Amino acid sequence: MPSSVERVSDDVDAFIARVTPAKRQRDAEVLLELYGRVTGLEPELWGSIVGYGGYHYRYATGREGDTPAAAFAPRKAATSIYLMDGVGTHHELLGRLGPYSSGVGCLYLRDLTINDLGVLEQIVTASFRALTAGTFTDRAREHHN
Repeated sequence: MPSSVERVSDDVDAFIARVTPAKRQRDAEVLLELYGRVTGLEPELWGSIVGYGGYHYRYATGREGDTPAAAFAPRKAATSIYLMDGVGTHHELLGRLGPYSSGVGCLYLRDLTINDLGVLEQIVTASFRALTAGTFTDRAREHHN
């Protein structure tokens, strides 16, 4: 996920309407509802990322910036679910999620119809709460298993 991304004033609905393939657009619509319920916030575009809320990070190196506290991005190959507290933080729930691949701070989901959306909601909720509590200071890679 890009660091310190500028928020774009483009309309989220128009962005989602342009997403291809159709399966990715369908998944984005599901995620808009899920993330809205979890965060209680309206979505904003941060470049090509649909984000909710904000999180200011500051690393020990002095690097700092702003990024969404919860976010996803519908990409052609898969939908990226950004977990800035680190994918490894959620290892127990991931065993029940269904098929996925991952990086340090991202889950990649190819088809939400075969993932457990209840488990995904638990993961997104836990990550959002951790990042908005004002106490999270680690980098995602420190929580990657």
